[in-house]
Amino acid sequence: MIYSLDKINEMADGDQEFILSVISVFLDEVPEDLEGLEAAIQERDYERTYQLAHKIKPNVDLLGMEQTRAAALEVETLAKQSAPWEAIEKTFPILKTDIHQVIGELKNDFEL
Repeated sequence: MIYSLDKINEMADGDQEFILSVISVFLDEVPEDLEGLEAAIQERDYERTYQLAHKIKPNVDLLGMEQTRAAALEVETLAKQSAPWEAIEKTFPILKTDIHQVIGELKNDFEL
């Protein structure tokens, strides 16, 4: 398991509906943002790449996904600096793989 509910549990203070709501938002929004990010990278759009990586970062952070958060931050920083696309393309697969793994785990763990 590469996610942790520690931050969400701390915020929720025992409210299971809140926890499910946060997870549902993650499952609804992050896959769309990830698809958009992949398209932005393919289209060589630095601004959109930056914006979507920036948007994904707090969502993965909330689930304690440190490696994924670091990858999102790296993509965000590289895009902001207009770094060579090869550097962004090297980091993006880590982000994509981790997010897809967590989506599967969350759906399984919460029977969604």
